[in-house]
Amino acid sequence: MKRASLSEAVVSPARIGWLPIGVLGILALALGTLQSVVEPALPLLQRELGVSPSEGALIGNALLITGAVITPVAGKLGDRYGGKRVLVRLMGVVSVGGLMASLAPNLPVLLVGQVLQGVMVGALPLSFILVRKHLTAGESQAAIGLVVALFTGGGMVGTLCAGPIAEGLSWQWMFALPTIAIIATTLGVTRLMPHDPPIQSDDGIDWPGTVLLSGTLLAFMLGLVTVTRDGGVPSLAVGAIAVVVVALASGWVVVERRAASPMVDLRMLAKPAMWNACVLTFVMTASSGMVLFSSRSCSRYRPRGTDSEPAPPTSDCSCCPAPSPGR
Repeated sequence: MKRASLSEAVVSPARIGWLPIGVLGILALALGTLQSVVEPALPLLQRELGVSPSEGALIGNALLITGAVITPVAGKLGDRYGGKRVLVRLMGVVSVGGLMASLAPNLPVLLVGQVLQGVMVGALPLSFILVRKHLTAGESQAAIGLVVALFTGGGMVGTLCAGPIAEGLSWQWMFALPTIAIIATTLGVTRLMPHDPPIQSDDGIDWPGTVLLSGTLLAFMLGLVTVTRDGGVPSLAVGAIAVVVVALASGWVVVERRAASPMVDLRMLAKPAMWNACVLTFVMTASSGMVLFSSRSCSRYRPRGTDSEPAPPTSDCSCCPAPSPGR
């Protein structure tokens, strides 16, 4: 008994103060800012890069695809190799993606940068691992709340500041400024946050499920862009895209049901509480998407008989359009 307690004392992680947690929170703030600058600047990016609206939609969605895949994997990697070690490496990938986006001369380079930035979503579960290992139960709850609040607040900062930064400097600085902050705070985390010991586990990482989910989401997004592009596509091509997406999704479900340590536990989705959360999330996401779509539709309105530029969006998109000049 005494030997066991001595062993636990040796591997017990060091306790930390609130300064490392504050740096971790600032990192979350910078990540939330970088994640949200694209959406309000999409019309500008489409004009500067010469891409269609359907192609421009890939800029924001590329980040979401990577985030959806990396979130369940990041936690397992953090447990196996240590939360700090994995977090610092993921932030290195995010920094490379942010720099690529800030220097992107065309859409493909910007998309690659967005894909790399998508791993930022894995910072949240890794942050939770760190605070739980280095703080008491009560302190860890407050620290997790702080990190989540700052990440959400960063989303608001990015949405509000993207336009002024693009107009005052350039759209490249929308990506460069948060990336610089991420690099600086990552260095702070490396300096101030102690290493956390990895947890030995027999559960492996579901790499087949990860690959299939990535392929499903990528095929779906590319198919959506192909179907909605100007001029349309043959119905045979639409059917082929649908078959590919369904086949990949079906393969992913089969793999997840058979995996000893699945990427996503599909049995959890059968619980009523999980369904309620999924429905609520869908309603909130669909509502925000409808608001953005309506505002963009109003901003693209052109009075008939004129060649004027699109009018800026008004505060009420449901109002009747103004009459054409000269009437």
